[in-house]
Amino acid sequence: MNKVELLAPVGSLDKLDTALHFGADAVYLAGKEFGLRAYASNLTDEEIKIATDKVHSLGKKIYITLNIFASNRDFDKIHSYIKYLYEIKVDAVIVSDAGIISYIRKNFPNLDIHLSTQANITNKYAVAFWRDIGVKRVVLARELSLTDIKEIYDYVGDSVELEAFVHGAMCISYSGRCLLSNYLANRDSNRGECVQACRWEYRISEVSRDESQALTIEEDKRGTYILNSKDMNTISIIDKIMEAGIVSLKIEGRVKSIYYVGSVVSAYRKAIDSVLEGKTISAKLNEDLNKVAHRKYTLGFYMGKEAEVCLTDSHPDNGWQFVANVLGYDEEKKCIIVQQRNRFFVGDILEVVTNKDIESIKIGRVFDEKGQIIEDCKYVQQILLIESDYRLDPNDMLRKSKI
Repeated sequence: MNKVELLAPVGSLDKLDTALHFGADAVYLAGKEFGLRAYASNLTDEEIKIATDKVHSLGKKIYITLNIFASNRDFDKIHSYIKYLYEIKVDAVIVSDAGIISYIRKNFPNLDIHLSTQANITNKYAVAFWRDIGVKRVVLARELSLTDIKEIYDYVGDSVELEAFVHGAMCISYSGRCLLSNYLANRDSNRGECVQACRWEYRISEVSRDESQALTIEEDKRGTYILNSKDMNTISIIDKIMEAGIVSLKIEGRVKSIYYVGSVVSAYRKAIDSVLEGKTISAKLNEDLNKVAHRKYTLGFYMGKEAEVCLTDSHPDNGWQFVANVLGYDEEKKCIIVQQRNRFFVGDILEVVTNKDIESIKIGRVFDEKGQIIEDCKYVQQILLIESDYRLDPNDMLRKSKI
């Protein structure tokens, strides 16, 4: 089986470091404009240059989202932005709008284009059409099954790359083309401003009755969130997705935390490597994904159109806490240097998210930067030194069960 790309989401430079540390082959991110996550922190032009240089120094790739549906007034800014991205040598731009694609092909013919999932690509003829237009890679719609994907690959072969989402939040609307946010909150989801109105609880009323008689749409006492999707988790079938012809396995989550990025990238890196080495995917990797805040998981539509993707509530499952980010190791003091994120105590046993063969550590003596002994580690972002013989690396993480 050919090596595939693990593609990680990046919403900031610290998340970039985390994604690279845990084994991403490529990252995707947005600038301050023209991406579909306008309320993520996103990167300035200068930060995109820093990110590009760092990624390339490691022999990896960087893709920039440019996937809004553009208006005429956008193109002056779009031209200068694309020109900048081209000059700093990003590896590709992710685009959904046919006008932007045409503009790039005419003005920047050597810049690779990846067609966004927003373009609703659900069949082999559409893939071939965009290939002939000059698109290098197509990000397939989430609504496709493995059978659909294999048929597409058999038709186009290696003439165009195929990318698919394998983990993260799913939009309830077809390929993310949604107007609900526009209508209810005047925030345009197709310009990156989605308010996630599909996550809300809704009520129904008969037109002739008073509003006070409106009823919550419910199946039981908790209600039902009829528009709200489960989160995708395909780690158990990642081998089948690879076999179907996908060359890039994409994780959703540019607005998620460092902990999410590190934990998910780490799990999928290990799963992909196991497949490539002919080994069985460890059940522990799915257990690790359960330790990240998530809505109930689904395989999406990969195993067929009858998939159950809707939820009965909008609350994420999260029985674990990210308690510290590792900054390094002090060889002289024999201490792990961390930045605290959530409260922990001396005596706690913390799990380690790392590339090394270490599963957990017991917290012994802890010191602050002044050398004072700390028993209760409760100040967010405080720099602490944890006495330990385990030499953890920068960007490793510590977590603990809430139970």
